[in-house]
Amino acid sequence: MNRRNVLKSTLATGAALSLGGITEMFASNRPENGKSHNFKYCLNTSTIRTQNLGLMGEMDVAAQAGFDGIEIWMNTLQAYLKNGGATADVRKKAADLGLTIEDSIGFAAWIVDDEVQRNKAMEQVKQEMDLLAQIGCKRIAAPPMGATNEPGLDLLKAAERFGKMCELGKEMGVLPQLELWGFSQNLHLFGETLFVAAECGHPDAVILPDVYHLRRGGSPFEALEMINGSKIQMFHINDYPGNIAKQELTDAMRVMPGDGDAPMDKILQTLNSKGVPIVLSLEIFNEDVWKMDALEACKMGISKMKSSVASAVEG
Repeated sequence: MNRRNVLKSTLATGAALSLGGITEMFASNRPENGKSHNFKYCLNTSTIRTQNLGLMGEMDVAAQAGFDGIEIWMNTLQAYLKNGGATADVRKKAADLGLTIEDSIGFAAWIVDDEVQRNKAMEQVKQEMDLLAQIGCKRIAAPPMGATNEPGLDLLKAAERFGKMCELGKEMGVLPQLELWGFSQNLHLFGETLFVAAECGHPDAVILPDVYHLRRGGSPFEALEMINGSKIQMFHINDYPGNIAKQELTDAMRVMPGDGDAPMDKILQTLNSKGVPIVLSLEIFNEDVWKMDALEACKMGISKMKSSVASAVEG
């Protein structure tokens, strides 16, 4: 074999390892039992937030509607515990229902420049992770809380701070997910979020994208193709009206998947092609849905999710 052929062979092997090889690495996580997709269905309890069911009631409804998992809000868990509940009972109920507690939504200002505020936030996160570990919750969202109104955040410093979040998560057994917020002046673009996650230098770094926030922040949905599947464990699924300018969109305008103008087929095809399990979590803040019976709203939500997945990967 001459030098040119050796070089070609080496490059081909490297490409296989860096591109195709990554799929083989996750081959054991491919769909089983004839499934045509890699998705699990999860309820973010924002979807039924104003029905005021309490944590245990939200878990009951999620399970009854057929969700695989639930994404809870930290303050709902704290309210349950404040009223005499026990973390062991939450963990047992989830197990009894066959429900995975996939993530928790919290709002600690871990990313801000103010050192006193940031240290306080990290202590808050530590306490929250401790509770989440006790109930068997796998992850915690890490949005750019406190860094939304004023631009100019040094993203390298943000990366360093997220690295500390990841290290704390490793210690506590709860994975932080760097969340893109489309209205943030600093982490509203997919590229900004990816930069912070990449530059933090921690092997556990993952990001948490969202249909609405990608649109609101102005990133193309093709940006989802730029990241390895192992770095997106969850994805917030919703939809938006296309006749409203992106900068005018608000959380309240989110609608059920397939009821808006997002390129849902393309989004789900991109995610599914990564060949790893991804949790689709239904996250909307729609007042019409909040007026519905919680169980009916959840049944409608999972039906819309399954229809969108079927259209994307089976249609």
